[in-house]
Amino acid sequence: MGYNPFEHRKLSHPTSDMDTLIHLLKGSLGSGILAMPLAFLNAGLLFGVIATFIIAFVCTYCVHVLVKCAHILCRRTQVPSLGFAEVAEAAFLAGPAAVQKFSGAARATVNLFLCVDLLGCCCVYIVFVAKNLKQVVDFYTNNHWDLRIYMVIMMPILVVINMVRNLKYLAPFSMFANILIATGLGITFYYIFSDLPSVESRPNFSSWTQLPLFFGTAIFALEGIGVVMPLENNMKTPTHFIGCPGVLNVGMFIVAILYNSVGFFGYLKYGDKTEGSITLNLPTDEILAQSVKVMIALAIFFTYALQFYVPMEIIWKAVSHRFGAHKLKAEYIIRAVLVVATVGIAAAIPNLGPFISLVGAVCLSTLGIMFPAIIETVTYWETPGTGRFNWILWKNLLIVLFGFLGFATGTYSSVAEIIAEFGQE
Repeated sequence: MGYNPFEHRKLSHPTSDMDTLIHLLKGSLGSGILAMPLAFLNAGLLFGVIATFIIAFVCTYCVHVLVKCAHILCRRTQVPSLGFAEVAEAAFLAGPAAVQKFSGAARATVNLFLCVDLLGCCCVYIVFVAKNLKQVVDFYTNNHWDLRIYMVIMMPILVVINMVRNLKYLAPFSMFANILIATGLGITFYYIFSDLPSVESRPNFSSWTQLPLFFGTAIFALEGIGVVMPLENNMKTPTHFIGCPGVLNVGMFIVAILYNSVGFFGYLKYGDKTEGSITLNLPTDEILAQSVKVMIALAIFFTYALQFYVPMEIIWKAVSHRFGAHKLKAEYIIRAVLVVATVGIAAAIPNLGPFISLVGAVCLSTLGIMFPAIIETVTYWETPGTGRFNWILWKNLLIVLFGFLGFATGTYSSVAEIIAEFGQE
């Protein structure tokens, strides 16, 4: 049988399949789902549905590849679990001689991209929540506070929530956030399905010039690669993660259906008037519509802790050896400092969204699509090999090209968004 990594995992708080599914849904159902109607505006109804499923399939397949390579490398190196960056390093170390010298660079690159992307998302979440709450409070009161005041009010609550060190204890927050998003989307669909136009009133395909905006938004919205390895490593039964049907397949199927539904019907309802977030199209003078903004804002607020978990884990592993007997106190201080720093960045640049979208598009197309393909190629290069006619090599080359397309189009759409925003200002 050889070494079985799953038998050697010592977890003090393992997560169940349901806990993992809840975390996976929460990690994938971020603010990106609210932008899907705008993505469909740039794609057309029929093309948007097909392309969204294709992108979801590619992203899910790349996660399968990454986790499968992690299991192979755990057996080779005889370690119980590996993080994303550790998988990249182990793959290069065990790969052909020509790439072994790049193992350290592979690990550092993955860690850097993960930290920049996920901490950047945390900053965007703070801006998103503050703006939604400010809209509601401004409408119903005369207290037109500055946006930064809402961020300062949020900060101590965020600090307390992010003192939670075990992923299992974040499950209730994820479940609560999922309930809020489901309720908010349900009310949103109520407004969408009121006097819904006919399908013939919207084009099935937009134009070739608009497609980069669609691909950039869709890839950014659908990719949840950052939370995958921590979720799998903390499972009580890790073989259930990529099994059939498996936690990953079930979770991503639900995500793809939800993204397609919101995108399709949101664009069908509002057409050329579709805003960057579907909540902005809802009536501004109805309590029910305003409640959606509050619910979605709270859901994104509680998502912060899950996004924060991965970069904190990476940073703590890199610096924990410096604190000796004071590790626990040091970890709490670092957590608080990082939370305050994300709030500070969000407050300093409240129009942070387009810039983080640019970072996210660059990071997610590389992390979620290109890196898993490269890791699999290196892992399989000598044993068990790249298959008949080197089909694994050619397949991964196509995936890397697809990822580069996401990189280029995502960068293009984000830069266009930045230029448009500054032009309006």
